[in-house]
Amino acid sequence: MATIIGGPARYIQGRGELKNLGKHIEKFGKNVYILISKNGKERFGSTIEENLKAAGLKAVFDIFKGECSQKEIERVKSEFEKNKSDVIVAVGGGKILDTAKAVADYLVKPAAIVPTIASTDAPCSALSVIYSDDGVFEKYLFTKASPNVVLVDSDIISQAPARLIVSGMGDALATYFEALSAYRSTALNCLGGNITKSALALAKLCYETLLESGYAAKLAVEQKVCTKAVEDIIEANTYLSGIGFESGGLAAAHSVHNGLTAIPETHQFYHGEKVAFGTITQLVLEGESMDLINEVICFCKSVGLPTTFADLNVKKIDKNQLMEVAKIACASAEPINSLYYPVSPEAIYAAMLGADAIGRNYMCPVDDKK
Repeated sequence: MATIIGGPARYIQGRGELKNLGKHIEKFGKNVYILISKNGKERFGSTIEENLKAAGLKAVFDIFKGECSQKEIERVKSEFEKNKSDVIVAVGGGKILDTAKAVADYLVKPAAIVPTIASTDAPCSALSVIYSDDGVFEKYLFTKASPNVVLVDSDIISQAPARLIVSGMGDALATYFEALSAYRSTALNCLGGNITKSALALAKLCYETLLESGYAAKLAVEQKVCTKAVEDIIEANTYLSGIGFESGGLAAAHSVHNGLTAIPETHQFYHGEKVAFGTITQLVLEGESMDLINEVICFCKSVGLPTTFADLNVKKIDKNQLMEVAKIACASAEPINSLYYPVSPEAIYAAMLGADAIGRNYMCPVDDKK
């Protein structure tokens, strides 16, 4: 089996880069289909339209309906074809981006990804997470190609609520630990190949960058400013985590996230916030050292990521409900099966309770900063 590492054809990050969108996509054709939220169109629509017009491109805007579901994917496919579009541009958060990637894959068309938040590692991956119309996880769609262009405007990211970039840190937090687990078990990565040392190195750099710059980036974004720490965290959340998870592999953290979507109380939380708790659960499951678990929990507490069920608004522990979460996490198609030993629902149930207990009882030095 070959080793495989993947990524977008081009990754662009910098302040004010949205104004350069046209020059990055003009080679794909004249008719541009833009999937965007209503709020996103109000904020960025005129900038995009003026920029594309200056590049000789015609823009058609379509307002995203709110969920990356099969129904929404089919609707966007139909609209794209009706408008005889050449390239799809997704502007917004993870679900908009995933919808556009799925449409580009089905229609074999180029995709340009323009995240307006750094809340997940979705932008760079050849992967879409498909949910039901009600927001419950259904499946992963592994696309045949990575996005053609990923363009990140750092000014836009720094203006978004701080909770969003923190959520991205939660998603990125899992990258190294899941990749390391997959590497240990010689599991295949999301691209269907063996894991390269390059991917593992990028995943480790992602974790190191979070520890080094995460807290400072959170403080800066709370002030709506873009500092070097913010630029570093945007890169970690978007590129390092995107390449790291896809080419390194997933494991228990994301499976626990997928299970947690079955608890209605967690629907108000972002993907990365639930993945952060899943990461702690994975570390407990694998019997990692308390020093490492403490390091991860202290980081989470410093930036405001969940470390307990209470943090996820699960105020009462219901054994039957948590066992259902554990069963979903252990389903045959889940990445938890890439761990280097078999995992049962009972083991996941125990690890979740263990993670919750540690999160409730650990006191970190960073608590003094609050």
